[in-house]
Amino acid sequence: MDAEERSPISRQRLWTLVSLAMIVPLGLYTKFYAGPAAGWVNNSLSGVLYVVFWCLFIFMLAPGARPWVIAVSVLAITCALELAQLWHPPFLEWARRGFIGRTLLGTHFTWSDYPYYLLGSGIGWLWMRGLKRARG
Repeated sequence: MDAEERSPISRQRLWTLVSLAMIVPLGLYTKFYAGPAAGWVNNSLSGVLYVVFWCLFIFMLAPGARPWVIAVSVLAITCALELAQLWHPPFLEWARRGFIGRTLLGTHFTWSDYPYYLLGSGIGWLWMRGLKRARG
């Protein structure tokens, strides 16, 4: 076992944390942006960053996982969450009332979100592949 494998935070995890430190504020900013094309930035661009965030977050927790498996899994779950926005039981409506619930679960179903989720999973997959190379 070399020093890289023994270190509590590998180079890959360190760069994943740096990546998350960039994605989180950018993603939050898209939710509050009020300039030109605000609707697109608030809803569509934020969806891309949402998927990239979850890809990187899971990659940080499971650095040995294959990037394509993470990207496809995040895409599937995100698409399922989009479909769940058609369902309005009281417990979900309660969860969606706050900022965190609206951000994580969404509030309105939109077919046009799916291409942005696909784009986000593609970017996430490429980003994780790059981070895997940083390990070496």
